[in-house]
Amino acid sequence: MLSKSQFKLIKSLSHKKYRQRQNLFVAEGRKVIQEFLDGGLPLHLLLSVSEAFGPSVSQRITVSEAELQKISFLTTPQTALALFEIPQAVSPPETGLQVVLDQVRDPGNLGTIIRLCDWFGVTNLICSPDTVDCYNPKVVQASMGSLARVQVHYLDLVEFLTRQSRPVFGTFLDGANIYKEALPSEGVLVMGNEANGINPNTEACISRRLTIPQFGAIRETESLNVATATAIALSEFRRR
Repeated sequence: MLSKSQFKLIKSLSHKKYRQRQNLFVAEGRKVIQEFLDGGLPLHLLLSVSEAFGPSVSQRITVSEAELQKISFLTTPQTALALFEIPQAVSPPETGLQVVLDQVRDPGNLGTIIRLCDWFGVTNLICSPDTVDCYNPKVVQASMGSLARVQVHYLDLVEFLTRQSRPVFGTFLDGANIYKEALPSEGVLVMGNEANGINPNTEACISRRLTIPQFGAIRETESLNVATATAIALSEFRRR
């Protein structure tokens, strides 16, 4: 049975300050939880309506569907909820292809971009400090377990970008056509805020400007969703 203190702990993890204080985050659903278990993240607590995940999981509490519904952050609760320890922050390598996010605020966008990085083999994602927290329950859910394989780093972007020996790319409306540019296997791809794009301080660090051209006859769409644009850009980098 779930105790009052455990209930209070789980509900508090909807807030970033409590996730940081407790060094814990919430994952929901058997698939997502299994991804984190397979990824070796230390499990703090598992709540499940069944004996899923096998007898080796010792931190399990069996709960009813009604209890799970009370603590779930989802509109439609899954059959399991787990608390995992947040991995210790490390410095990212400065090799390979990496994505940088500048002030991306929407949890769904960040979760989708984490999944895209996983799909395209980008193992390190760099975020500005004011990008949404990757351990926000909505981000964790949208990443569908890919957060177990993609390391997310929150850094001062100007400091990170100015020391790069790799080319630094950014997406803009006035950039060069991404479909016609020669793209390297190693580089840094900067993607900007959903409404305002890349901020001027970060823009000053970008050496090559790219655009995804618009083909529609009636060009009333102002821009692409940042996750959609990231998918197109990563596909082009890997295709070359």
